[in-house]
Amino acid sequence: MTADGSGTQDPGLLEAARRGDDDAFRRLVEPHRGELHTHCYRMLGSVHDADDALQDTLLRAWRGLSRFEGRSSLRTWLYRIASNACLDRIAQRPTRALPVDFGPAADPHNGPGEPLVESTWVDPYPDERHRVEDGYASPEARYERRESVELAFIVALQKLPATQRAALILRDVLGLSARETADTLDTTVASANGALRRARKAVAGTLPAQSQQANLRLIGDDGLRQIVERYVDAWERGDVDAILALLAEDATFAMPPLPTWYRGRDVIAVFLTHFALRDRWRVVPTRANGQLAFGAYAWDAEEQCYTALSLDVLTLEGTIATDITSFATPHTTGPDRERFATDVFGRFGLPARLD
Repeated sequence: MTADGSGTQDPGLLEAARRGDDDAFRRLVEPHRGELHTHCYRMLGSVHDADDALQDTLLRAWRGLSRFEGRSSLRTWLYRIASNACLDRIAQRPTRALPVDFGPAADPHNGPGEPLVESTWVDPYPDERHRVEDGYASPEARYERRESVELAFIVALQKLPATQRAALILRDVLGLSARETADTLDTTVASANGALRRARKAVAGTLPAQSQQANLRLIGDDGLRQIVERYVDAWERGDVDAILALLAEDATFAMPPLPTWYRGRDVIAVFLTHFALRDRWRVVPTRANGQLAFGAYAWDAEEQCYTALSLDVLTLEGTIATDITSFATPHTTGPDRERFATDVFGRFGLPARLD
């Protein structure tokens, strides 16, 4: 098998799997599991939905393996199944977004408000744990692997009609041919190419001029280390001015599942002073969606420890943050907070509590 998993598969393993050998099937699909999960996340914008779509994909593949004739690679065949599993889900649920696309900026004096249902929002993605690597999926791909999970790109994808979304991912992220894309979408090459053209035009109008990956490379390791240290120090000291110094003048601060979001340093300063920094914080660096991220823990006087409260993902322009998307627990106490710590922080290998 080739390095990217797209080459020929072991004929003996394939034949054993066709005869019903569970272990052979597992060994056959395991090299593709991580990238299939990432593909489902791009399509659906949700880690939970991606989990379900991946399981559905593997079940469909197991049941349909006898019909796999080997005219394409196993990888391409699995992507076709995964794409259709995702298209079925898209037809059954609302489009996901972030608060900045959901409604107008809020008045910070009114407080954060109440959360909306979780199914409304895009999720943060633990790319390191799901093998989102550097480089391109194939020479024909337009987007780097890490670029293709950046928050701005994921949100742009969710705004596209389902067929356009799939066409763009299959062609420009995975580098599949026009014929393979048309076969996956069960349509003609002309129709698939038309969907791709419309998708490219729509996405080009919403993405920033420079990807986060290009920006991170320009900053370099030392520059990134300084940003991380300044962010951690500012929050742990509760220093409003130090936090604001990291932000662009018109920066946004959003807190899904709350629909509330703020724009501008002065407005964010009010929110920090009157709400966020009333808590004491511990902050742990991580990475999400190919971007700088931080697990934020608030002091719980009753439990006498710091407990997981939000996962902050930073979007940078140069060394300044233009957006902080703080994926927050919907409640400060109770089972919702425990689920958040397990589901979200656990995906990133972060503990639910800090002493």
